Amino acid sequence: MAQDGTAESEKSLLNQHTEKHFTAGEIVRDIIIGVSDGLTVPFALAAGLSGTNASSSIILTAGIAEVAAGAISMGLGGYLAAKSEADHYMKELKREQEEIISVPHTEAAEVAEILSQYGIEPDEYRPVVNALGKNPQAWLDFMMKFELGLEKPDPRRALQSALTIALAYIMGGLVPLIPYMFIPIARKAVVASAVVTLVALFIFGYAKGHFTGNKPLRSAMQTTLIGAIASAAAFGMAKAVQR
Repeated sequence: MAQDGTAESEKSLLNQHTEKHFTAGEIVRDIIIGVSDGLTVPFALAAGLSGTNASSSIILTAGIAEVAAGAISMGLGGYLAAKSEADHYMKELKREQEEIISVPHTEAAEVAEILSQYGIEPDEYRPVVNALGKNPQAWLDFMMKFELGLEKPDPRRALQSALTIALAYIMGGLVPLIPYMFIPIARKAVVASAVVTLVALFIFGYAKGHFTGNKPLRSAMQTTLIGAIASAAAFGMAKAVQR
């Protein structure tokens, strides 16, 4: 009866306590990858072409083509990366299943070793080892998470990653091209593009720092600086080649 009361008390405490953890890390990572590349690569391309005295229409056409190709390439990269992670997980899962069946005593010793690393004494972790031995699925989940450090991937992750990165790249890539849609003279458009893109980089860097737990202002300054260096390098190289 005392144990039942304790269990009920623990459940009540868990129901009353809501932990505020950020759990959309993978999606945010994909957005960061897509937007950061989308802002810097087309920006650098447009700035570089502006250095060759090309017209705004040519730069806009080249920029849109780059955004389309970049979105496809980045999305495909995200898909293949997520698919590789899922394939790796399934391979390790199958291997771990076979080891639990073929060498259960060795796997049990590994469980004991893992628990001992957390300061748990033998007389305390032995019942846990025995309990896992009676539940093969829980044992398998334990080994995948605590021995190999692998989390079961979402089966929709590969497609979700591809779409998120591609769309984020398009959203970021169109920003530096907007001035070229309204300003026919490339030398004037590149100035407006630089201002718009650097502002967007600053806002994006601030948001990135907020969601990733870093100092937002510092993240904003770093992101803006990287974008400025990329565009300046492309513009300078284009001018050097033109000469």
